[in-house]
Formats: sequence, C-alpha cells, structure tokens
Amino acid sequence: MNLPNKLTVFRIILIPVFMLLLIFSKGSAIVNTDLDLTFSWVLAAIVFAVACITDFLDGQIARRKHLVTNFGKFFDPLADKLLVMTALIYLTAFHQVSAWVTAVIVIRELAVTGLRTLVVENNGAVMAAAWPGKIKTFSQMFAIFFLYLKDWPFAIVNFPIGQVLLYIAVFFTIYSGIEYFWKSRAVFADGL
Repeated sequence: MNLPNKLTVFRIILIPVFMLLLIFSKGSAIVNTDLDLTFSWVLAAIVFAVACITDFLDGQIARRKHLVTNFGKFFDPLADKLLVMTALIYLTAFHQVSAWVTAVIVIRELAVTGLRTLVVENNGAVMAAAWPGKIKTFSQMFAIFFLYLKDWPFAIVNFPIGQVLLYIAVFFTIYSGIEYFWKSRAVFADGL
C-alpha cells in the first residue's frame, strides 16, 4: 500500500476516534466559560483537522509522485464524505447545525457519488472535482472545524465564523451539485 492510500486509511481510522471524543464529551469548559468549549470538543476539532490535512496530502502526493490507484480513487472521496457527514450529524445532534443544512449536504454527497458511479460505468472516466466542489469541500471542513471550537477565537469578537462558512458551504454544495448533474446530463439521455 502506497503512502497516499495509507493516509486515506488513517483518515478513515480517525473517524471513530473523532466519534468517541464526542460521545464522551462531558467535562468542564475551557478557554472561556461563556463558550462552553470542552476539552473533548477541542480534541475532536484537532482530530478533524488532522483528518482534513491527510485529505489534502494524500491527493497531492498521489498526483505528484504518480501514485494514483483505484483504491485511492474509491476510498479517498468516500473517506471525505464519511468524515464530513459524521461531523455534521454530531453537530446536528448537539443542536449546533440545523437539520436541513445537514440534510442538504448529505443528500448532495450521496447524489453526486451515485452520479459519478453512473458516469464511470457509461464512459469509464472519473469525474474530477471542479472549483465549486473544491470550494464546497474547503468551506465545509473549515466550518466544521470552527463549529467544534465554538468559533474560537472569532467568538471573542462575537463573529460566528463557523456559521458563515457553513452557509457558504451550503451555497457551493447546491451549486456544485447542480453543476455536476448539468455537465453529466447525457448519462440520463436514455430515460428522457
């Protein structure tokens, strides 16, 4: 197994670690008692950030060193979706994110994953992520990171950076989903 694939597997392993930190998130507040920011949430944010960094690194290394594999093509985006969906589901359970936001993001991720499968089956080409999809991923990951930190340090000046980034992510989630389906509409030509 090459290094990019090991990083992808490591990211998948970090997901249950992230979950356990949230399941056992009882404890006293740190940093600022007004924020109610617990040590386990800070650790969860750090684990999430490390997982996000591995997402960036595995792709960079795979492309630069010509280590792209079918394993990586399949598991890298799957690991990203599992990580983001897990984080959003927990944020929704903890009443930090509206259920409709999580639903929009999860539905788009599942729909685009299905679309990518159809595209590969029809013409053998893997759909590369376009810029709106990359902005979506970037804003989702930073939004989630700051939401788990209760917007620290931006909370000091009362700026909800996590929510701002989350709504940017929702916009690009919808936009990039529509774009993927529009560009791939030929896949559905047989049913129209």
